[in-house]
Amino acid sequence: MTDTAISKDGSDPFWSRVRTALGVLRPVRQQRERAPAYGQAAIARTLGMRTRLGAKIDEELAQSWTRSAERNVSLSLLIIEMDRSKEYFTAYGKASADDCLSAMQSAIRHCLPREGDKCLRLGRNGFVVVLPDFPALMARSIAAQIAAAVRSEGLAHKESHAGIVTASIGVAVSNPQGGYDKKFFETAAEALKKAQRRGIGRIEAVDLRPAQQRKRKAG
Repeated sequence: MTDTAISKDGSDPFWSRVRTALGVLRPVRQQRERAPAYGQAAIARTLGMRTRLGAKIDEELAQSWTRSAERNVSLSLLIIEMDRSKEYFTAYGKASADDCLSAMQSAIRHCLPREGDKCLRLGRNGFVVVLPDFPALMARSIAAQIAAAVRSEGLAHKESHAGIVTASIGVAVSNPQGGYDKKFFETAAEALKKAQRRGIGRIEAVDLRPAQQRKRKAG
């Protein structure tokens, strides 16, 4: 058997291309290593998503929090997620999943009470609705309307025992004061996970206001 020598001479065009490619990748890797931890990363992992929260969501939350604090009104947050989304993606593929999520987003938007209210995409299978000046009972009512609207779309989901696409929703309500508290989002995310543990098409709401009032009185 004859051994073949592999040349790594700098004049070899192949190794020149390899070094060039590595040189391009190295700054990207170093930039990732130096990048500061994103404030919402732990929350995203709580939701089972690896993507970071979009800039639009962060901006919407911060602005709504500030406006609500200035006006001394409640702020409600809804996090909505397709039930058994992984199974849906596996069964139907990405293109069908995108169409399904677009239909869900349209159904959610039709439930929003005011013209300026937004439904923002979160990750590949979720949505965020921020509702300034919205108390707990009204927020839960809107959440129920959204869950019903998603069901009424009748989107087939053979991997769900419902036979159709459903959505679970986590709701958090706060009386904002001071700068935006990122725990507000985390509370709604945990409420969503609790709703999903109970089954499909569920709603779980957390009203932070009583605890906030007690803390302010104690302070």
